[in-house]
Amino acid sequence: MAKRISLREFQSQLTARLGSAQRGETTRALLGVESGKGDDAYWLLDLTDSGEIAPLSAVGGLLPVALTKPWFAGVINIRGVLYSVVDFSAFRGGEPTPRNADTRLLLVGARHGINSALLVTRTLGLRPPADLTLQADSVSLSNPARPPWFGQPYTDGEGRRWQHLRIQALLADPAFLDIAA
Repeated sequence: MAKRISLREFQSQLTARLGSAQRGETTRALLGVESGKGDDAYWLLDLTDSGEIAPLSAVGGLLPVALTKPWFAGVINIRGVLYSVVDFSAFRGGEPTPRNADTRLLLVGARHGINSALLVTRTLGLRPPADLTLQADSVSLSNPARPPWFGQPYTDGEGRRWQHLRIQALLADPAFLDIAA
């Protein structure tokens, strides 16, 4: 049985590991997040690209922006810096992310000079690459070309499918940058 820790301990440990990853003090680890439902709900981000994680309820009001696409959730002020917020599930064509106590903002663009955040259902902690099995890239006839921000697919020990998210490619994707309705 896994050791139970409090949410505060988990967030403290995760923050410390994110900081050490940004300083290059750790081996490659991946942050697991859940966004949406179905086969493409589980995503992996490189720690160096994941940036800060903030509970939606703790950062104040998310302000909607008129005349934008439905997946553009709005803008938010975090410590005096405005971030554009994209509902990652809705951006991929899924249901809008429910806004509750588990909902998180991933501030993903700061490392690349872009103040952008992804709204996700919840974070699932760190996933060591050694615990994941790389899968053959499955491009099907119904989906012959995937966006460039889709990285390699993986499965974990429980058979759960994970998709690697290439943040830099996402931030450069014209579809991601075009928020006008």
